Amino acid sequence: MTKVLYPGSFDPITKGHMNVIEQASDLFDEVVVAVLQNQSKGLGFFTLEERLEIIRELYRDYQNIQVVLGNGAAVDLALLHGCKAIIRGLRGISDYDHEVQLAMTNQDISEGKVNTILLFASKEYQFVSSSMVREVFGLEKDINRYVDPFVQEKMLQKRRGY
Repeated sequence: MTKVLYPGSFDPITKGHMNVIEQASDLFDEVVVAVLQNQSKGLGFFTLEERLEIIRELYRDYQNIQVVLGNGAAVDLALLHGCKAIIRGLRGISDYDHEVQLAMTNQDISEGKVNTILLFASKEYQFVSSSMVREVFGLEKDINRYVDPFVQEKMLQKRRGY
């Protein structure tokens, strides 16, 4: 069985993230989606628990997608969950250098046990990022092109205070 880890902060999970998850789900026996706190991004819009709940709801009907909370290095989570590779989404050339550096570091840290696989989101999601979604949402503009309707509703509920 080939198991892969897809780590991210997913704050919020976008249609681009979902496209990568679903591609991985078609390619591999099991995808472990690890919700992590990115320390450089502060506390975020949703709590870790809210993100976990949202993603679990989105993928409740998928038998080969597991959603977990994680902390620490993604490579350690991959090893903990028996994953042979880490999936990373690549939006464009601007992400490439960072992703190569991360891939080489993860392979070194894991002593060659964990590889990195780069997947491209469909072209309509290449420019979508969680930070862009939060910014557009903060301007009270429509975000339905960027996130699932369930995610949009959760963001609206949070804005209204419940």
